[in-house]
Amino acid sequence: MNNQILDIDGFTIIKNIGTGARTTIYLARDEATKQNIALKRAVLDKPKDARIFEQMENEYKISQNINHPYIRKCNKIIKKRKMLKVNEVLLSMEMFEGRSLEEANSLSLGDILLVFRMVATALNGMHQMGYVHCDIKPNNILISEEGPIKIIDLGQSCKIGAIKTRIQGTPDYIAPEQVRKQHLSHRTDIFNFGATMYWALTGKNVPTLIPQKTDIGKPIDQQNQKTRTPHEIYKKIPKKVSDIVMQCVEDNPAKRPENMATIIATFDVLIRDIFHKGGKNDAGNS
Repeated sequence: MNNQILDIDGFTIIKNIGTGARTTIYLARDEATKQNIALKRAVLDKPKDARIFEQMENEYKISQNINHPYIRKCNKIIKKRKMLKVNEVLLSMEMFEGRSLEEANSLSLGDILLVFRMVATALNGMHQMGYVHCDIKPNNILISEEGPIKIIDLGQSCKIGAIKTRIQGTPDYIAPEQVRKQHLSHRTDIFNFGATMYWALTGKNVPTLIPQKTDIGKPIDQQNQKTRTPHEIYKKIPKKVSDIVMQCVEDNPAKRPENMATIIATFDVLIRDIFHKGGKNDAGNS
């Protein structure tokens, strides 16, 4: 939609800064606070779009219970009705200048570890508050030029221990228990985290329980595929880094690292080793 003809009460639209699953995100000025914010907008087009409304409301509600510098805050949610039915939802969010990990320029091994240490710190905080993110992936990690990160999109987040009635998650990063519709725990985020880091290091995806498709549209049998470790794909990736990633993507949640604090402690040692050796070795896809 052309910014010049988009008129939203209470906000001045500055520019379109992104699109998501049937949503558009604008840089906007909140006339009440006089601050620039990110404004997510969804308009009901098809009946299934109601799920997007549910996710936006979920994101707002959960964000009110979470306070962490590395997790994007939501300010307010506005529902617009037509004929007594909600047909448009606006979500005002903290503005953060940065690119997604997927769009980021090539990162060194040291930088990848620093970014994922911040992600682990954010998730550890979220878990301590009783919630699991459930959709960690490259698009949901924003990196600023100054260094700090923001985890975004709490639309699929839930309380630790929840069981969802339908499969929710991103196929290339989804944990086995999400596909099996089992209890979700902090270890669900650990799998998503590990799958995302695997991609950042190798440019490839860990096989998940949602089959990928070949170029001719047929599913690839991933169940019988042995996952190559990052170290096997690129020898320059230290085996200790490779090992922690592979521990994170174990099928059985009990075999994954105990918690994010354990991962952070491991990363501290890895980062110290890499930078002590003048590390900053090139690695990966991002």
